Amino acid sequence: MVPRGAARLTRGIHGLPAILKYSELHDQPILSRMESREQLKEPLSTDSVEAEALSIGDVEGHTFSDPVDSEKTGTSYRARFPQIDEAKVLRKIDIRLISALCIMYLLAFLDRVNISNAVLFGLKADLKLVGNQYNTALVVFFVPYIVFEIPSNMMLKRFRPHVWLSFCMCLFGIVSICTGLTQNFSGLVATRFFLGVVETGMYPACFYMIAMWYRRAEAQKRFTALVSTTSLAGGFGGLLASGIGKMAGLRGYAGWRWVFILEGTLTCVISALLFFLLSDFPEEANWLTAEEKEFVKARLQEDVGRSGRHDPLTPRRILQVLGDYKVIVGGFMNLGLLVPSYSYAYFAPTIIQGFGHSSIRSQLLSVPPWACAFVVANFFAAMSDFFRHRFLFVVIPLALALAGFVILLVVHDNTKLQYAALYMAAMGMFTAMPVVNCWYSTNLSGHHQRAVGTAWQVSFGNIGGIIAVYMFLAKDAPRYTTGYSVCIGFICLAVVSACIYLCGIMLENRARDRAQEAGGSDDRFLSEKRRTDDLDPSYRYML
Repeated sequence: MVPRGAARLTRGIHGLPAILKYSELHDQPILSRMESREQLKEPLSTDSVEAEALSIGDVEGHTFSDPVDSEKTGTSYRARFPQIDEAKVLRKIDIRLISALCIMYLLAFLDRVNISNAVLFGLKADLKLVGNQYNTALVVFFVPYIVFEIPSNMMLKRFRPHVWLSFCMCLFGIVSICTGLTQNFSGLVATRFFLGVVETGMYPACFYMIAMWYRRAEAQKRFTALVSTTSLAGGFGGLLASGIGKMAGLRGYAGWRWVFILEGTLTCVISALLFFLLSDFPEEANWLTAEEKEFVKARLQEDVGRSGRHDPLTPRRILQVLGDYKVIVGGFMNLGLLVPSYSYAYFAPTIIQGFGHSSIRSQLLSVPPWACAFVVANFFAAMSDFFRHRFLFVVIPLALALAGFVILLVVHDNTKLQYAALYMAAMGMFTAMPVVNCWYSTNLSGHHQRAVGTAWQVSFGNIGGIIAVYMFLAKDAPRYTTGYSVCIGFICLAVVSACIYLCGIMLENRARDRAQEAGGSDDRFLSEKRRTDDLDPSYRYML
């Protein structure tokens, strides 16, 4: 139950402190609310806790066991396991889980965008690509990447994550090697298509794994650590390509072929290691003691409660979820970010080369902006978790990215300023992206809401990849007026969508506050005795 009078307190505070305070009040963990009841000597019923519990949702057939029912006893997981060092357990999980997921996602993104490095070493000339054929090869990747996301998630449910993810990782390593051996445009299109097929489930699967191990208040830092590996992949790819490019002529292969062959081989080798190192669920982690396993499960259940995973996901329920305008707005937030992000990932080396640098130097100069983006993204994630607030940590980076693209659009005679603008664009986009995704996803509670809502956001957002690949055409070089203008437009779309989303969830929170203060509940939110999703009248969205 949200503390009484929260809405009145919020309305009495103005400006930024009001938003932050409101967010803090409405994102109190269940434990703190339980403790406040104990202090007031109020009875704690099982139904009240279940109504307040927020469900992340898990794979069918998998559940958290509950050997000691803390909901009935009212004791916290810390009280049940006083001898467990929580910080030590979290460090163990970070080392074993987050490091493995980050390596996997880094290599997936590297194999996806290394084609931008290969272009500088003669890919277009060797494959005799003309006109927009290169852009067409890029766009083919996104067709299966969008279409096969749900089937891939179904396979993740059928097989354990360490089996399915390591298998897919080995496959996209093999496809990358085949890209280095292709001889014409048709072969390039085929390899890019199958790369999209085998990479489609990486992103949602990684986020699912994080949700299965961490509490909500811990999610943003870990999620940003995962997503910001795309910055490391961009920087690492440019640095690696600058060295591999010097292998041109070895064994009769051009430098761009070695980029695909060596990076694909590295992916296959790492996938074999991750098969043994990647953990599935807490109770199956042999590197945790039996007591630590129960501790991890208890802290998760106290934070998120029970899910509605056993309720059937019917077409009517899917339409009901998609009928919520906030879910639709979440897709537009993601679309507004992915268009400029993919544009930067695919064309940054080419843009830098347009400043007058050689191929090797262009690869090296593409590294620092990615590295800065990685540092800034993780700093903003830590601050976002500290303040328990998301909105401002979205719009501030987007303002930085917007300024960067405006400079690139209007300045054409100062290469140092143009290069600095690339830093601004990269830091802004790749800082805002993980915050948007985590903000939206963690505000979806319940198996159905999360399954349908996140699938919509990721699928709709990846349409941005199709748009991005046709924005920076060779005929527009070196000014790329169309490309920069479209990027500016989509960043504005992301900002407007974020503002609409913020207003929507604030109105929902306040409506529920007023209904609760009146001693009843808003009929809009209840169609059954107990809800397990974000339509529960006791649920409060994080701002």
